Amino acid sequence: MHMFGRTLLKTTALATFLVAGLSAAQADTLRFWTTEEQPERLIKQEEMAAGFKEKTGIDVSVIPVSEKDLGKRATAAFAAGDLPDVIYHTLQYALPWAEAGILDTEAATEVIGNLDPESFASGALGMAAYDGGYASVPVDGWTQMVVYRKDLFDQNGLAAPTSYEAILAAVDKLHNPPEMFGFVAATKIDENFMSQVLEHVLLANGISPVDGNGFKPLDEQKTVEALEFYKAIAKASPAGELYWKQSRELYFAGKAAMIIWSPFILDELAGLRDSAPPTINDDPTSKELASKTGIVTTLSGPSNPDGAAWGDIRYFGITNDADTDAAIQFVEFSMDEGYLSTLSIAPEGKFPVRRGDGSDAEKFIAGWAELPVGVDRKAPLTDLYDAATIERIVGGLDTASRWGVQEGQLSLASKMINAQVINRLVREFIDDERDAAATVARLNEELAKIQ
Repeated sequence: MHMFGRTLLKTTALATFLVAGLSAAQADTLRFWTTEEQPERLIKQEEMAAGFKEKTGIDVSVIPVSEKDLGKRATAAFAAGDLPDVIYHTLQYALPWAEAGILDTEAATEVIGNLDPESFASGALGMAAYDGGYASVPVDGWTQMVVYRKDLFDQNGLAAPTSYEAILAAVDKLHNPPEMFGFVAATKIDENFMSQVLEHVLLANGISPVDGNGFKPLDEQKTVEALEFYKAIAKASPAGELYWKQSRELYFAGKAAMIIWSPFILDELAGLRDSAPPTINDDPTSKELASKTGIVTTLSGPSNPDGAAWGDIRYFGITNDADTDAAIQFVEFSMDEGYLSTLSIAPEGKFPVRRGDGSDAEKFIAGWAELPVGVDRKAPLTDLYDAATIERIVGGLDTASRWGVQEGQLSLASKMINAQVINRLVREFIDDERDAAATVARLNEELAKIQ
């Protein structure tokens, strides 16, 4: 056969191969695992996937995975070489999955670089910092909040409750039971609510039970300060076993000056959820209480003036089995053109981790504040809260923190929290069973046993 004939055959074969390869690539679908599995949230994510396909031609399969099964599912898929391309996951998996090789940290770092790290909340980025880059891309989050009666604070010339000192000053002025309790602290030891509130209060004073090597004894001075503070707010609370339920009920009835709660209270406060109506007046749909409420996210203790916020952040992880280029495009789209759609899934619990872009540094905060919140009725946060309050709500993501994240000990810290030993010993201290220094010693003794 002539040389020309052989070349022609080769060229034809190559063309056939390229066309076949192209069809295979087009047939490939980006697989996206999400823990947002409620039907209405899945619809929103399908809409976002459709927007991405319209822009790029890339199909996305939105696959719901239950949050409780996510760890097992990811480990099994990793072993089988069958991970999805992108996983929307909780904070607890970011660093362990990076270490295990499940996540492509270079791809996540590239996305953050392309979108500009300066546009992200520093606390949310810091919690995913890994090996000079990032394990995953922070998407959204929320921080615990001190919810307070701003009208009463203003009337009494009180500073916002941003510190132990300011809270105690307000308790001193406003505590007048049974008409008004200064605080409703968490005291029910078998409720996770107490664990979260205590971690927030301890973080605020720069206290952690772990370092890079594992358990680290609690600093006595700082912990005594935190314990004395917590006892004071517990003494300004009603008697009994208190958790989220009483906190909300008493605040909604106008009988509490301050509580600590998650942002899922923001729409309820404004009478937008029939299952949890404000009872401060006779109208369960009234926005009156929301208009009288202030919010603080970053709380500080005397030994930690910068303060901290207890944060729950969610991430997009690009996996090591991913079609990397397509996965990068999908995550960038979801954090840029599609970002307000991402947040609209549940705006009251999805604060924007990315504040804005090159054209407008506050673009996403402004857009998020206009997204409708609520269940039985809907309204944007801008109708319910002033601009300073909205800025403060989002600002907590800059100081967002959790025990064990930076130290690579989130798993150990979680075991310490879940053991509820901190709750029990703090409750015994509140009940005057031992003094603060002895309580710190007992806490260290008990926490040291947890492996």
